[in-house]
Amino acid sequence: MINKIWMSMLVFGIAFAAVNGRMEEVNEAIFASAKEAVTICFGLISILAFWLGLMKIAEASGLLQGLARLLRPLATRIFPDVPPNHPAMGYILSNFTANLFGLGNAATPMGIKAMEQLKRLNGGKDSASRSMITLLALNTAGLTLIPTTVISIRMSYQSAQPTEIVGTTLIASACAVIAAILFDRYFYYRRMRKGRM
Repeated sequence: MINKIWMSMLVFGIAFAAVNGRMEEVNEAIFASAKEAVTICFGLISILAFWLGLMKIAEASGLLQGLARLLRPLATRIFPDVPPNHPAMGYILSNFTANLFGLGNAATPMGIKAMEQLKRLNGGKDSASRSMITLLALNTAGLTLIPTTVISIRMSYQSAQPTEIVGTTLIASACAVIAAILFDRYFYYRRMRKGRM
């Protein structure tokens, strides 16, 4: 569906430019944006390689496992339907940890694995379980301590202080996570109440 939306936006934009005689501006924008995208990608690669390397060191040193152990009591309360020693819980904790360090690219495979395991817990049904909805809400909110991707983009554009976004990102992502949990619980208990009536 999203591909159809993007394609329709592209076709509509090009048609609009052609009707208004602005195709030259569209061509210039396409080539300028392509050049800028390559520049940003190279900047992101270096920063992500650095942070992924730090994550690997943290994993080898046991720091990530310690953080996962620290988060496990909270995760078992947020995901009461998931047994504490189930593989899904491990993937959920790995996903949270990667998101904490702003490594959405590293968190995505763990989130997908967690969803696969949660689907197995749900009996292989195609409908989303309570835990799957909760994981999706929390993953979308994504509590972030160090927004590495945003920092790297700011560095690519020669920001004077690329890390000044850390405090506001932490506050914004914390508010988003709290809101996600509150809405998740509200709709869950509301549905449960309707089911009893």
